Amino acid sequence: MANILLLYSTVDGQTRKISQRLQQVIEREQHRVELVPVSAADGAQLNRFDKIVIGASIRYGKHHQEVFEFVERNRPLLDGKPNAFFTVNVVARKPGKNRPETNPYMQKFLQQSAWRPRELAVFAGRIDYPKYGFWDRQAIRFIMWMTQGPTDPKSVVEFTNWDDVEAFGRRICAMH
Repeated sequence: MANILLLYSTVDGQTRKISQRLQQVIEREQHRVELVPVSAADGAQLNRFDKIVIGASIRYGKHHQEVFEFVERNRPLLDGKPNAFFTVNVVARKPGKNRPETNPYMQKFLQQSAWRPRELAVFAGRIDYPKYGFWDRQAIRFIMWMTQGPTDPKSVVEFTNWDDVEAFGRRICAMH
């Protein structure tokens, strides 16, 4: 039985929701999981865990800076343990952009970070127009219009493939 730390950085909550599903999968496999926002992770507690997983959402083409800062501060420790990274973005709704090697945001993360996670995954996120403030709603609608996505300001569309999330949870359990 492994003790696994599952860190997440989220803007609208979908990365947290995906992390919670991963937690369920991992616990079904009889492992212990602690789910913590990256912003609340303390470097000193990392030694308690056998494996570390980080999930991060994209907003306006970027991962939150706190993810890069956490990884940079803790890279030696991360490199010394089984580890994984996943990104959540709406671009991943497209078949040609839903794998680590084809997703532009995963590739950008790997170019900007010296960390080389052992396992990688990409999950499509969610659009929730009613939840957004006026300017975010307009900006995201424009991006969706440009990329042939949903633009109805009343729509809520979840693109996440939960079977892929479950499969990634099993991969986390199998990491050595």
